[in-house]
Amino acid sequence: MEPTQAEQEYLESLFWLYEAGLQMTAANLSRAMRLSAPTVSEMLGRLQRDGFITRDSHHAIAFTDEGRKDAEELVGRHRMVERFLTDVVGVPWDEVHEEAEKLQHSMTPRFEAYMRSAVADADTCPHGHPIKVGQRTQGVPLADCEAGAKVTILRLENEAEDLLHYLMEAGVGPGLEGEIVATDDDAVEIRSADSTHKVTQSVAETVSVRADPSPPPRTALPDQLILGHERYGR
Repeated sequence: MEPTQAEQEYLESLFWLYEAGLQMTAANLSRAMRLSAPTVSEMLGRLQRDGFITRDSHHAIAFTDEGRKDAEELVGRHRMVERFLTDVVGVPWDEVHEEAEKLQHSMTPRFEAYMRSAVADADTCPHGHPIKVGQRTQGVPLADCEAGAKVTILRLENEAEDLLHYLMEAGVGPGLEGEIVATDDDAVEIRSADSTHKVTQSVAETVSVRADPSPPPRTALPDQLILGHERYGR
């Protein structure tokens, strides 16, 4: 059975939780999608009925084989569309997430093949997530790094559009290399080759980096999951 568009949106969000190392629960999904608990519970029932997920007696959610396959395909397609819109069309990376969400549900297979050909060499979406799902580079939260550490930004874990606007304005995006020159309870400051970049600690929690020296690995997301105000920020 092919998932409906509504089911696809939930499968994508569930996979985001799974990939980030967060528990796949109705409560986390509700917070991630900015939807009410009853709305989420109803859709989870449909996903279970249609064979995409299972739920145990403790309400923990798991993908079925079919559900996992569909979720990976959806997420990979979304990231490919983001890369196409950024590299070929010229949409800024802080605006591309919601545009890709709309486009991926309406494009024809022929147009999808064209897009894949146009970005064939790309490994990640503009926010640093792997297009080939499962090839995720291990990172650590920027918030955990100490002053003096050399860092390279790997990816932006939370793709809520207002958060992406904030990071774009700060000049913090995948590929940025620099040294942490200051960090405290309020903010982290990075000096790159041509500028300095300062973000709050709560935002630094959502930025995964490669660091030297490196702190221990940890899930690079805050407890609140979502900093954006709009629905579907991830």
